[in-house]
Amino acid sequence: MQVEDILTPERCHSRINGVSKKRILTIISELMAEQVPAMDANTVFNALMAREQLGSTGLGNGIAIPHCRAPRCPAIIGMLITLEEAIDFDAIDGKPVDILFVLVVPEEETDEHVKTLASLAELFSDEDFCFTLRQTADAEDMYNIAITY
Repeated sequence: MQVEDILTPERCHSRINGVSKKRILTIISELMAEQVPAMDANTVFNALMAREQLGSTGLGNGIAIPHCRAPRCPAIIGMLITLEEAIDFDAIDGKPVDILFVLVVPEEETDEHVKTLASLAELFSDEDFCFTLRQTADAEDMYNIAITY
């Protein structure tokens, strides 16, 4: 999996005001529905929340990878978001989250979903990559960083 296969500049958002886990997942769902016409905001939100109820997708070190399978999802879709202020995301290390990479996949995807999550977890374990994203305020720059790292 290459990041550029699942991410577009339009699906990169810098310094969003998240307020809470539920609120940022609502914002993400609305943005996803705007960017991918086949997707419905309520369906995406419900799928993301259902996944979070199974266990937090907060990896630690300020990173979360909320993900879900969704009906009518045409392909594996990624969205990269940095937050204005870190929020509680029930991360495994208890630290607040300020970088999210959202992954929505078609319901029938299984193997590729797991491989993509593993690749993203490896990418976001790179402290220099995360530091660079945190310093970037421009969506186009975020995209370029994500696809070249």
